[in-house]
Amino acid sequence: MNESLDALLASIWIELDKAAGDKSHGWRLPVLATRKGEDADARTVVLREVDASARELLIYTDARSPKAAQVRAHPQGTLVHWCSRLNWQLRLRVRLTLETDGLEVSSRWARLKLHPAAQDYLSPLPPGSLLGAQALPERGSRGHFALLRAQVERIDWLGLRPAGHRRALWDDEGPRWLTP
Repeated sequence: MNESLDALLASIWIELDKAAGDKSHGWRLPVLATRKGEDADARTVVLREVDASARELLIYTDARSPKAAQVRAHPQGTLVHWCSRLNWQLRLRVRLTLETDGLEVSSRWARLKLHPAAQDYLSPLPPGSLLGAQALPERGSRGHFALLRAQVERIDWLGLRPAGHRRALWDDEGPRWLTP
């Protein structure tokens, strides 16, 4: 692999890892696009964890959300990140997996349940429900908390700079520079 592409890829994973822990990082809140029937559906999500060695990103979600149903039906998605500090755009083609039980889910819930954000997953109504709708609270230790794993299959990076924009791609065909 081209040495500069190696270094760039390492920098991308370092920035993704920083974004998972830094609420002010531009890549912390990417847009996730999934398939809804024949259409695309996109929304902002929160990047929670990054495992560069496994090429995997982790997002929390409500198991009753539309995105959860879309992932079950069509597990392919795209994450789009923009960081104005870096002037970098990142488009990640990902294979999505929804996890609703198991040790991985329980251990993350154990940390999250101590924060106000836990209420999002304990609501008796699914996301997008009409306010004022009646529903009985459901019992359970972690409500509807679920993990959305994004296995990165393709990375399309664009760097904007006054000296000239640069673009690179990493996929099954290998790394290469592209015209911006």
